[in-house]
Amino acid sequence: MESALALVHSRFSTNTFPSWDLAHPFRYIAHNGEINTLRGNINWMHARQALFESELFGDDIKKLLPVIVEGGSDSAMLDNALELLVMAGRPLPHAVMMLIPEAWSGHESMGQEKKAFYEYHSTLMEPWDGPASIAFTDGNGHRRRAGQKRTPP
Repeated sequence: MESALALVHSRFSTNTFPSWDLAHPFRYIAHNGEINTLRGNINWMHARQALFESELFGDDIKKLLPVIVEGGSDSAMLDNALELLVMAGRPLPHAVMMLIPEAWSGHESMGQEKKAFYEYHSTLMEPWDGPASIAFTDGNGHRRRAGQKRTPP
């Protein structure tokens, strides 16, 4: 097996009995901490599904539903929402910033452009509050050839 990266996560469950069904999927994200707003986030995503439309998919867009697969871990449900945003065309860092915004209101040293990003996206997506730390990747890494300029995410 060859991988662009490796990440190890140890979970010390305090409120659930460990089970494979609740294992972190590690598809796009890994996080430490509970999603405090989980029930509200799930409800909002279910409400938005009624508004989904696509010229490309037509009536087949219903095959994508539900976006959030309940019964999994909070990580799995956050990953479901992130996958929707990424598959809809948003860059991964952009989608993560939409879902888990920094505390931006009243932030004195944050630039106006970044504050405007968070303010605009707060009208599209409520924050998935709670993770103390998050790592995310598309699984491919950002390999560069010699002399190739690095482009920011």
